[in-house]
Amino acid sequence: MFEQLGLIGCGLMGGSFALALKRAGLVQRVVGYSKSPSTTDRARQMGVIDVEAPSALLAVAGADIVLLAVPVSATEATLKAIKHLVTPNMLVMDVGSTKTDVVQAARRALRDQVGSFVPAHPITGREVSGVEHAEADLYSGRQVILTPIERTLTAQLKKAEEVWTALGCRVSSMSPESHDEAFAAISHLPHLLAFAFINGLAGQSQADTFLSLAGPGFRDFTRIAGGEPKIWRDIFLANREELLTQSQLFQQALQRLEHLVRSDDPQALEDMLTLASETRTHWRMGAQRTSKGR
Repeated sequence: MFEQLGLIGCGLMGGSFALALKRAGLVQRVVGYSKSPSTTDRARQMGVIDVEAPSALLAVAGADIVLLAVPVSATEATLKAIKHLVTPNMLVMDVGSTKTDVVQAARRALRDQVGSFVPAHPITGREVSGVEHAEADLYSGRQVILTPIERTLTAQLKKAEEVWTALGCRVSSMSPESHDEAFAAISHLPHLLAFAFINGLAGQSQADTFLSLAGPGFRDFTRIAGGEPKIWRDIFLANREELLTQSQLFQQALQRLEHLVRSDDPQALEDMLTLASETRTHWRMGAQRTSKGR
């Protein structure tokens, strides 16, 4: 389908995309660039990319598909660096976890060429980072949210839908604003809470003793606190208004539970816990049905 992928950011997400395209036979050549030359060199040695580029602009030269796998805070600078080579026939995508800020950055940076840009958010990842963890299966079976804008070219949107579908993804679309509202609730807040929980525990005098007793429940609850701090710093700041709104709603829910514990009302407390348990069970069953229906 594509002659050349220009990959900007040869880490976990970008590297996995390149490997997936290669395995599916969807690209003939991958030219990659990373801010760290050692990352780009490692990606070439692993066969993730075929050619190392000394700059983002040269990674895009000759490409008909471009993927930005960079922190969301670097989106605008990266797009400005490549804008002179972006054409109406080129598909440009990102994989960022926030979208309103990314779309605004694309409008400012690409201007008349913004129609080639299709914002994308693959709902996948790992608590580790780096090209050494890249794998062709990272996107298979996952959901990908596209957030096209009014100037997005129909042809490029269609290409984006086709390429993600070919990689085994379930593709859907929504507005950038709706995306950020939803993911503040289901992703960004849980990560914020996991980081806060670990920090709160670490600040206690008996932290080492407590941690030595931790088991599967602690592991499951805190897994996402192992995420890359710089990435999550950028996400929290980029989506701060929606995140703070969700944080306030969470604090209200926590206060209600605290009140029931404090007031020693077993039945009311059980009712609240049952509601939470049933809500999660309902979600899990729906997710399983969706997966089996593929």
